[in-house]
Amino acid sequence: MEIIISESPQDAGSIVADAIQRLLTSATQPVLGLSTGSSPLPVYRHLIDRHERGLISFADARAFLLDEYVGLAPGHPEAYRSFIQREFTNHIDLSPEALFGPDGTSADLQGATEAYERLITDAGGIDLQLLGIGGDGHIGFNEPTSSLGSRTRIKTLTDTTRADNARFFDDDADAVPRHVLTQGIGTILASRHVMLIATGESKAAPIASAVEGPLTAMVPASALQLHPHTTIVLDEAAASQLTLDAYYREAYAHKPDWQHV
Repeated sequence: MEIIISESPQDAGSIVADAIQRLLTSATQPVLGLSTGSSPLPVYRHLIDRHERGLISFADARAFLLDEYVGLAPGHPEAYRSFIQREFTNHIDLSPEALFGPDGTSADLQGATEAYERLITDAGGIDLQLLGIGGDGHIGFNEPTSSLGSRTRIKTLTDTTRADNARFFDDDADAVPRHVLTQGIGTILASRHVMLIATGESKAAPIASAVEGPLTAMVPASALQLHPHTTIVLDEAAASQLTLDAYYREAYAHKPDWQHV
């Protein structure tokens, strides 16, 4: 696990965008895992800018969403497909047919989760999965006590998570769907490279627990300690509770030129 501490959310987003740019320019058919919420927005802003300047293309890429609410009508503004289109994919040259997400409107939700796992497998797996982290340490919508080997499935959101997401629903927690379809922790760990971006003081405690605490289902993001290629990119505020922050800074400052993120 590599920990990178940057000065600002914009700098953190640039570091993640650099890794995605390397993937896009080196892989024949790159497969991205996309996350929603506020944390990855600086990444998407950088990628849109680089695309507009002709530095990168997503024409040969495929992208898989991390999760989706159950029961929101197609086109609902807070559905995660709508979010990612509005904030990112409508501004780049990714084909609409190359954007995939779990079907939260399916009459057979269990079948929809199994179909989504097959889609990821048939694409050859995810090359780079982008993540944020919740205040209770969740990744995707894998709430505390989620199985560390779980695959895409139906999950019930905690009241805390629904309250956190109420800001997207006119501050009405009751309007936040109670159920979601989410990639499981095992699905996330099958990605070849995992990049988690976290910014702001509210992420400091869950980051410290995930990075330096014990491996535990009570902090789902701690499962990333098991992954052979995980990169955690933070701003100063999100890194403020790390014990070994001086070491992480030293390691990154002296990273060999040939060793990319």
